[in-house]
Amino acid sequence: MEKLGLIAGNGRFPILFAKGARNNNVHIIAVGIEGETSPEIEQHVEKLYWIGVAQIGKLIKIFKQENISKAVMAGGLTKTNMFSSWRNLRYLPDLRTINLWYRNVKKRDDHSLLGAVADELLKDGIELQNSTLYVPQLLAQKGVLTRKQPTEKEMEDVHFGWHIAKEIARLGVGQCIVVKEKIVLAVEALEGTDETIRRGGNLGREGIIVIKVSKHDFDPRFDIPTVGLETIKSLKESSASTLALEAEKTLILDIEETIKAADQAHIAIVGL
Repeated sequence: MEKLGLIAGNGRFPILFAKGARNNNVHIIAVGIEGETSPEIEQHVEKLYWIGVAQIGKLIKIFKQENISKAVMAGGLTKTNMFSSWRNLRYLPDLRTINLWYRNVKKRDDHSLLGAVADELLKDGIELQNSTLYVPQLLAQKGVLTRKQPTEKEMEDVHFGWHIAKEIARLGVGQCIVVKEKIVLAVEALEGTDETIRRGGNLGREGIIVIKVSKHDFDPRFDIPTVGLETIKSLKESSASTLALEAEKTLILDIEETIKAADQAHIAIVGL
């Protein structure tokens, strides 16, 4: 059977990816990130190893021991931990990570950091694959995905905010914005999508429109925007009316359950 490495971050995506790979008769050798990866992943992989978030050297050593030549990144990392006062002690970076951080990474945005990690893996013959490899059914499709149809006024807000969201993503600030009545209420930065939705909801009160897009230099190996049940929960708590996603470039985790939850909350999901 084919063998594939999995660099598992937080959230549901690593688990769903592992299930998809197993359904395709692929053995998964997973490397979890301490403090990030759900222990549940162990139920869906052949082997599971644990490393610190800044131990790229150890990651490569594990994959080489397991004769892994192809790997996938799935799941995110908690970015706010970057500013923990104990980060240097807690992360315990190995020499390879230190060299990568100070010598090879010129910018600190996600695309540059993850691209540098991909290049580092390739030096040892480990090629990163498209992260939707075994879960293409989770990609948002074009059109209205829910029973609730967005109103004409809501779609006007979507189109108003779309180009702004794409420009913010191009600048590397974030991939999500919240708008209402053609006013930008919140822009995603380090805090993530759910917190952005809550901020926008506090300002807009109700009927807010949330837009989530991909980056201009979209890389399907690690740049895929993701929503799921937690997103719907945040939208409901913030009295949002519509979620607009970039079709074929956005993952909807647990897609059937997520769309059902949106229907129950009377939230429209539309792919553009």
